[in-house]
Amino acid sequence: MASSKEYLEFVMGQLSELDDISYRAMMGEYIIYYRGKIVGGIYDDRLLVKPVKAAIDYMPEVAYEVPYEGAKEMLLVDEVDDKEYLTGLFDAMYDELPVPKVKKKK
Repeated sequence: MASSKEYLEFVMGQLSELDDISYRAMMGEYIIYYRGKIVGGIYDDRLLVKPVKAAIDYMPEVAYEVPYEGAKEMLLVDEVDDKEYLTGLFDAMYDELPVPKVKKKK
């Protein structure tokens, strides 16, 4: 099941106070970027983030979910209604997120 544009817009609105927050549509789902790094995404109308230590430490309860069949587990963010919590989570995670790989031009 693909994620709804309404859920994406809600989550992006909750994150609107962060600088350089963006997304990219990917096969009916959405990958979320924060200052050029992939933080997580929206899968089946669920916000999932990468399981970096800072995110695990930040979250009061940690629940692992698989975004799609065959993928690595990610952390389910239940508190999408709390704007301050979400922006704090993304800020806490940023330094531990991997730098995107540079694609070589052909």
